[in-house]
Amino acid sequence: MATTVRRAVLTLPAAPLGPENPLPSLRPPAEVHTLDERARGGLPRDMARQIGYEPLRSLLPVRLRDGYGRERAEREFDSIVIENEHLRVTVLPGLGGRVHSLVHLATGRELLYRNPVFQPANFALNGAWFSGGIEWNTGATGHTTLSCAPVHAALVPAPDGGAMVRLWEWERLRDLPFQVDLWLPQDAEFLYVGVRLRNPHERPAPVYWWSNIAVPEEPGTRILAPADEAWHFGYERALRRVPVPQWEGADRTYPLAGAYPADYFYDLREGDRPWIASLDGAGQGLVQTSTGLLRGRKLFVWGAGAGGRRWQEWLTEPGTGGYAEIQAGLARTQLEHVRLEGGAEFSWLEAYGPLAADPEAVHGPDWAAARGAAGAALEAVLPRERVDAAYEAWRGCADTEPGERLAAGSGWGALEVLRAGLELPGTPFEEATLGEEQAPWLELWRTGVLPAPGRVAPPGPSLVATHWRDMLETAPADPLTEYHLGVAQWHAGDVAQAVRSWERGLPLAPSRWPLLRCLAVADALAGDPARAADGYAAAFADLAGETRGGEGWAAAEYALGLEAMAALLAAGRLPEARGVWDRLRPALRERGRFRLLAARLLAAEGHVAAARRVFEDGFEIPDLREGEETLSEAWADLTDHPLPARYDFRMRPPGEGDAR
Repeated sequence: MATTVRRAVLTLPAAPLGPENPLPSLRPPAEVHTLDERARGGLPRDMARQIGYEPLRSLLPVRLRDGYGRERAEREFDSIVIENEHLRVTVLPGLGGRVHSLVHLATGRELLYRNPVFQPANFALNGAWFSGGIEWNTGATGHTTLSCAPVHAALVPAPDGGAMVRLWEWERLRDLPFQVDLWLPQDAEFLYVGVRLRNPHERPAPVYWWSNIAVPEEPGTRILAPADEAWHFGYERALRRVPVPQWEGADRTYPLAGAYPADYFYDLREGDRPWIASLDGAGQGLVQTSTGLLRGRKLFVWGAGAGGRRWQEWLTEPGTGGYAEIQAGLARTQLEHVRLEGGAEFSWLEAYGPLAADPEAVHGPDWAAARGAAGAALEAVLPRERVDAAYEAWRGCADTEPGERLAAGSGWGALEVLRAGLELPGTPFEEATLGEEQAPWLELWRTGVLPAPGRVAPPGPSLVATHWRDMLETAPADPLTEYHLGVAQWHAGDVAQAVRSWERGLPLAPSRWPLLRCLAVADALAGDPARAADGYAAAFADLAGETRGGEGWAAAEYALGLEAMAALLAAGRLPEARGVWDRLRPALRERGRFRLLAARLLAAEGHVAAARRVFEDGFEIPDLREGEETLSEAWADLTDHPLPARYDFRMRPPGEGDAR
């Protein structure tokens, strides 16, 4: 059977993704994978250096994606199916190029954890993310901002003359293009994946990559990798070396052995073959291996505790089996970023496929024998030399221009390529992909003037790179230009100049609320909650007086209403917080974040019983953040009764520091 590639439609119960948040992301990202300088002191020098190298300090220019819900209905997703006589691979180009399914045809076994629903949750750097499959994480520590975004896809000739699927996109946090090539050689039981990250700029860039593989969390499943030690990172936010497999009285290579979520970054010896496998009680499952550049291997577990179980249920539907994550990355841990010089690139090859090893050895007490059995089984079905040879063959195809287009991504790459005159063989970012969001910036580049919008609407996305900031500084200083210039200056760390730009834009602004909101955030982060509350109250009043119909206006009212109510409550301005609530459109009041704010407001007004009834009536916060303890904290303020299970998302022992 020759390898085939075809378009298909995948139908899943799906929650609505909703619109992007139109407010610029001025606050620093809430990233939990961080270490201070003191905590880095005892680490290997290269690891400590890379942990301290260019951590992400802003999500700009990317927008938050927090408008999704939890009510699911059948929805069709465009997919690409790659198949030979051994494997069937299903790819979702509209959702970051996620590999949704990898089926071993001889046994009918799904090698991945395949989520039976599409349920966004707040795990990506910019919000919306969903569990399952194989995810391509690039940009910065965390799940990629492209988790729920489209990427470009096309057919390209494979190294063996068959068909290969190329995925590519422009990653906006670091302003770097990447590509992922997937193909099944005609007689192979392994999916080959060629990955390339390029830095087309003159300056060096911090690079991050982790291929994130969800595998079934079945009882008796063991995770194996060629390591005797691992770097453990858990709820206490400390990175420490621990033995593999036994640690603190439990075998941590079994995902359900611990109570709480944790990361285990396996310390592979340099030069050893990198691989990781998830094998069930019969010694069967999935293995992932790669060429040597992709050196990191990781296990993430949710743990057997109540919080981890609740998160597992939250990400899919009750009665569905859970999952663990096995991962492969450019560095030893996910706290690190790797320097990529200007004009240089990183590339490697990965392979995914079925593995069967002696179950008695795999699950025996001798760890060396267990990982040795899995390693030997891998070498028997896919020798290391074959992977290296496949990589060299793929490198000869990496610059091949794509043929038939299968899906379209964003127009941001086309804008950057056009502006800088870049040549990126193999990954064309064509002018035809430019759209409405890129149009004003294209005009700014061509004419030096940022055009006024053709209709009254919340401002479009801001661009913040140095070259765009320079163009904004020399453009005519109308209110919209001052707004975008302030955002770019804020991103560059020039807070005082950003505030001046926003203040300059206010007198003539037809819509004052975007500028007032930016100034309110600046006041809040400067430690002036009273002034921030004034700004938020004025911003929401201006927006409420201007709001029109349509998704964009509802998204602005939702986002600004949340920030305004929270700021007013924090400042003790209860009547004004109640005023924001009263002016909200009724549909927004029913959303989970506002239900929680309503409970907090009622409690602050002295209506504690009414606040408890909000919890008793039940509500859900679709964008509850990983590690967030808002629900448990609010409940504890209202009563000393045990936290109901539906609100228990705690990922750490009580009183022992922050969550993962």
